Amino acid sequence: MLKLFYAAFAYMVVGVASGLYYRELTKSQGFPEGEFTQLGLAHTHLLTLGFIVLLIVLVLEKVFELSKSPLFGWFFWVYNAGVILTSAMLVWHGTLTVLGEDSGAAIAGIAGLGHIVVTAGMVLLFLALRTRVVAAVAAKRAADTVDAGVAG
Repeated sequence: MLKLFYAAFAYMVVGVASGLYYRELTKSQGFPEGEFTQLGLAHTHLLTLGFIVLLIVLVLEKVFELSKSPLFGWFFWVYNAGVILTSAMLVWHGTLTVLGEDSGAAIAGIAGLGHIVVTAGMVLLFLALRTRVVAAVAAKRAADTVDAGVAG
C-alpha cells in the first residue's frame, strides 16, 4: 500500500513540475501562446495516469487487497514503465517542438509503445482486480451461508 502511495505522490510532484517546465520553456523560447506542443500532454498524462489512477488503485487495494493477487506486482511495474516511457517521450517531443527541432518518427513510435505498455498494465490491473473481486464474493457467500446456518 505504501508503494502505491509513494508512487502516486511522485507522479503528483513530477506532473506539477512538468507543467512548470512547459510554462517556463515556452515563455523563455517565445513559443506562440496557444500553439500545440506535447509538453502540455505530458503534464496531464503524469497527473491523470500517474497520480489519479494510482490513488484509485490505492483505494482498490484497501477494499480488495489487490496485492494478494500474483498479477498485482506485474501490473505495478508494467503500468509504471508505460507511464514513464510515454511521458518521457511527450516531454522530449514537446521540447523539440518548442525549440523548433524535428523530432522524427522514432519518438512518436516509442511514445506509441509506451501507450501499449500502459494498456498492458491496465489489463493486468483488471485481471488482478477480477481475482480479488471473485474471492471477495466467494467469502461473502460463505459468510452468508454460515450466518444462515447459525440463524436456522
